[in-house]
Amino acid sequence: MSDEILFGVIAQDIENKGYSVLPGAFPERLASSLFYYQQTMEAEQFKSAGIGRGNEYSENKFVRTDEICWITGDTETGEKWLDWSSNLQRFLNRRLFLGLFSFESHFAHYGPGDYYKRHCDAFRGEANRILSIVVYLNTGWTSADGGELVIYKDEHDQQGIKVVPLLGTLVTFLSEEFPHEVLAANRDRYSIAGWFRVNTSVTAKVDPPL
Repeated sequence: MSDEILFGVIAQDIENKGYSVLPGAFPERLASSLFYYQQTMEAEQFKSAGIGRGNEYSENKFVRTDEICWITGDTETGEKWLDWSSNLQRFLNRRLFLGLFSFESHFAHYGPGDYYKRHCDAFRGEANRILSIVVYLNTGWTSADGGELVIYKDEHDQQGIKVVPLLGTLVTFLSEEFPHEVLAANRDRYSIAGWFRVNTSVTAKVDPPL
């Protein structure tokens, strides 16, 4: 489907449910480029992931054990991803009036046994990360490989919605509303995770931080 149609489906899902899970919907050519690029990345480009921002950042292996590499757009593939994300941002702002101001994203690698325990991408009421997006970059993934994303409808939900991280699957959800986790995988698992943010700059505090 065209980007315009895809963006419309995402917007409708966000408006009606607060989340969108679309297997195989991410543009095939861009998904393939991102997959091949991530496969060629050197191991030292990835760093152990942590929790928190700025001075509150810390590594916590109890919570998460994955590794990440931030996407800056200094490669052709990264630039194409950021251009696509920017187009989605503009569409959602026009359609849903979300006031999305900036975007940040990273490649993520989960080795066998790695996980990210249940959490939210934003604390309610702090108005930082508004919308989360995940694109999966794994070929031939089956349920036996584990590593599902589990999206919970609220803090009381114990069952959740499981998403198999197969190449081209696209997930978006309101960052404050949906706790989620990544279950341990049985093989290397690759993805991109990103967040659209609003501008919360105030006197003596620039957001996002420089």
